[in-house]
Amino acid sequence: MTALAPTAPAPRRAPVTSVIPAAPSVRTGLRDIGTMTARELRRTLRSVDGLITAFAIPVAIMLVFVVIFGGAIDSTGDYIDYVVPGTLILCLGFGSAATATAVAQDMTSGTIDRFKTLPILGPAPLWGHVIASVVRNLASAVVVLAVAIALGFRPGADLLGWVAVVGYVVLTVLSFTWICAAAGLVLSVDASQALNTAFLFLPYLSSGFVAVGTMPTWLHGFADNQPFTPIIESLRGLMAGSVDASTLWTAVAWLVGFLVVSITLGSITYRRRTAR
Repeated sequence: MTALAPTAPAPRRAPVTSVIPAAPSVRTGLRDIGTMTARELRRTLRSVDGLITAFAIPVAIMLVFVVIFGGAIDSTGDYIDYVVPGTLILCLGFGSAATATAVAQDMTSGTIDRFKTLPILGPAPLWGHVIASVVRNLASAVVVLAVAIALGFRPGADLLGWVAVVGYVVLTVLSFTWICAAAGLVLSVDASQALNTAFLFLPYLSSGFVAVGTMPTWLHGFADNQPFTPIIESLRGLMAGSVDASTLWTAVAWLVGFLVVSITLGSITYRRRTAR
């Protein structure tokens, strides 16, 4: 009976360690956001509808209220100084609403799924939409303001006042845009277009175009307490160089509140939608 040779022990397998990709650096993340912002701006420049929405429609709204309705509302010629801030806020909201449609298109067309396969910062596409909207709306506001000045608008703000105006307008566009971006994450392309109506309609029920006291009595409560009234009144005061502090703080509270809530909800929703 032959003895069995001892078998050699099986070689141990080296433990498999999963390689966790390093988190993108701040510089890389900013570069990704810049790339997505440039993408959105190029898409606006290549789209006739986008250019009309960004520039032609705001100017047309300005002309309607100043040239056509202005004389009927106030024959003294001072109405332009009253209506320009309301028209600017309306145009900023209307322009920001286009972000909801752009985000909804990316979410439903598979574009975001393709971005997920690229080594880029996760929320870069969403921030690209937001920053491109700010740039687009600021350019639109400059055009509208230039047309208003050509028509006789004479703001009374000094240099420091104009710095405050620019900062206030940027805060307003950021707030409006993030509301629309968050809505675009959960709405269809068709449903997202309804935000245009909201941003066009609500300023009419504020002090943007006529004083609240001239409205029906039953409408005073809503017009006085809805966010567009202090937002428009604050911009009107900043441009005139005599803003009411309490009204300004109320407007900033509305805008910052909208911004914080929409960024939080939008970021959570985007993370969940892109994790699938």
